[in-house]
Amino acid sequence: MEQFLKADLLNAIKELGIEGSMAHIVRTVVIIFAIGLISVLANFITKRIITKYLRIIIKKTKNEIDDIYYEKNVFSLLSHIVPALIIYFFVPMAFSNGIHYPFEVNKAIAVVQDLTYIYIIIIILQFINSFLSATNLAYAKISEKKNIHLSIKGYIQVLKILFIIIGIILIASVILDKKPDTIFAGLGAMAAILLLIFKDTILGFVAGVQLSAYNMMKVGDWISMPTRNADGTVIDISLSTVKVQNFDKTITTIPTYALVTESFTNWEGMQNSGGRRIKRSIYIDLNTVKFVDEVLLEKFKKIDVLSEYISQKVKEINEYNSQKNTNNLEHINGRKLTNIGTFRKYIELYLQSKLALIDEKQTFINGKLTTVRTVLKEGKFLSNQTLVVRQLEPTEKGLPIEIYAFASTTAWAEFESIQSDLFDHILAVVPEFELRIFQNPSGQDFKRLNS
Repeated sequence: MEQFLKADLLNAIKELGIEGSMAHIVRTVVIIFAIGLISVLANFITKRIITKYLRIIIKKTKNEIDDIYYEKNVFSLLSHIVPALIIYFFVPMAFSNGIHYPFEVNKAIAVVQDLTYIYIIIIILQFINSFLSATNLAYAKISEKKNIHLSIKGYIQVLKILFIIIGIILIASVILDKKPDTIFAGLGAMAAILLLIFKDTILGFVAGVQLSAYNMMKVGDWISMPTRNADGTVIDISLSTVKVQNFDKTITTIPTYALVTESFTNWEGMQNSGGRRIKRSIYIDLNTVKFVDEVLLEKFKKIDVLSEYISQKVKEINEYNSQKNTNNLEHINGRKLTNIGTFRKYIELYLQSKLALIDEKQTFINGKLTTVRTVLKEGKFLSNQTLVVRQLEPTEKGLPIEIYAFASTTAWAEFESIQSDLFDHILAVVPEFELRIFQNPSGQDFKRLNS
C-alpha cells in the first residue's frame, strides 16, 4: 500500500502529463480525498455490520439485558473509531518528502493526528458513558425482578466522573504536548481546589454508600423529612441529590449527605407490616369522673359490647366486697365501677370487635423467603399488632385517654377514614358514660355566663 501511494500513484499522475512539484501536490490531494472516502465507507460498513448482524444475534437470545445495550447504541459508537484510525495512520503517507508546501508538513501531520487522537478519546468516553448508563438500566431491571433494593446509580456516576477526568487529562496531555503522568503529578497541587469543587459530589458519594450499605432508603420508599419540607415517595437517588415526590405532587430535592447528617423517617416498615399506627388521645374533664350508680349500671348492661363485661365485673366486685365484708353505704369502701374505667374498657372492646384476623406464613417464592399474609376475617384494625387503651397522666387540659392501635391498611386516605370514623364514634359516646370532653372556654361560653 505504501509503495503504491509513494511511487505507483505518482507515476500514474506523471503519465497524465503532470510533472514536477505539481504532480506531488495532485498526489497529496488524491490521497487525502481517498482517505476521506475510505473513512466514510469504513464507518458505514462497520456501523452496518454492528447494527444489522448484532441485532439479529440479540433478537435470537432470550436475555433482555443485551437489548438494553443495543437500544442505548453502546456498540454502534465503536464504528466511529475505525475511520479515525484510518486517518491517523494514513495521513503521513499523503505528503511527499522534499517537496515545498505552503505549510510545515510535519506540524500539519502532527495537528491532524492530535485532533484524531482527541476524537478517539471522546468517542471512547461516549462509549464508556453509554455502557455505564445501559449497565445501570440493566441492573435496575434485574433488581426489580429479584426484589433487590440496592441502587448503583451513585457508583455509576462516580465511575463516569473518573473516566471523564482521565479523558480530560489525556486530551490536555495532547494539547500541551506533555506526558499524562506529568499532568497527573501536577494534579497533586490542585487537590485542595478539586476537593472544594467536588465537595458535594464526594459527600454525596460517601452518603450514598452509607445509605446503600445500611439499607436506609431506596427508590419507592415513603420518607418524611420536615427540615427539608419533604413528605412523599423517593423517585430518584443520584450521586449528589435525592428527589422526593411529595403527596401534593411537588418534588423536593435533598442533598444526599443531608439524609445521613440529618434525621428522616422511612415509612417502608409500616407499609410492609400491612397496617398503620393510630396513636391519639382524647381529654376527659376531670370533674365528670365518678363511681357508677345503679341507674348508670343498668344503662351499661344494655350496651351490647359491654353487657358481658359488666355482668362478669359486677359479679367479681360483689364477691370481693362480700369476702371483705365492706360497708357498701359509702362509695369509698370496697370496689366499685367507675365511669371512666368502664368507658376505657368500652373503647377496648369496641376495637376488638372490629379486628381483622390475619394469618402470616413464611414461604420461599422464587428462592427467597417471603411472608405471605392471608386475611381470614375482614376488619378495620389488625389483630396481630398492639392494641392498648390507656390512661395517661392528668394535665391542666384534663385526663388523657390514649388509643393505640393499628389500622388494617397503609393507604393514607383509607387510614384517615378509619381513624376519623373511630374518633367520631368515641366522641359521640362520651356523654353516654356521663363524661365530658375537656375544652377550653370560648367567647360563647363567657357570653352564656353573663346572660
